[in-house]
Amino acid sequence: MTDNPQQPPANEAEMRAAYEAQLEQQLRQLRVEDVIVQTIVTLVNLGGRRAGLAPGTEDERDPEQLRLAIEGARALLPLIEAELGPDGKAIRDALSQLQLAYAQLAAGAGAAPGTPGEPAPPRAAGPASSRPARAPRSPADACGCPVSSTAV
Repeated sequence: MTDNPQQPPANEAEMRAAYEAQLEQQLRQLRVEDVIVQTIVTLVNLGGRRAGLAPGTEDERDPEQLRLAIEGARALLPLIEAELGPDGKAIRDALSQLQLAYAQLAAGAGAAPGTPGEPAPPRAAGPASSRPARAPRSPADACGCPVSSTAV
């Protein structure tokens, strides 16, 4: 024990300093391209959940969220596609699967507000949307779609 209760034990302080140094080193090495790739992978995985493609996620189907995931991934992909090389095919294939799932969901639910690749119609101004707000979900909730961040 230490004499000062506000001061952590030496080994805890050393562990914290080592962790912070490691984090600082990782941030120095982190490239924007890495963050963009991870964001695309997260969007594809989350889109897979919103499409109900992963087992047990059928009740999470949400065509509007799926459309946003597709649009986000499609917007970011050209920024890093040249650097992906052959790994880019896996991302493009997964994105194609999401687009197909979106088309099937839209066909089953009637006309959708927008199709991937087209801008969404403007929303009416006024009180809050009729859709209930959803709590943000962690990227750790992402499904096991065919794309993984280790593939890139």
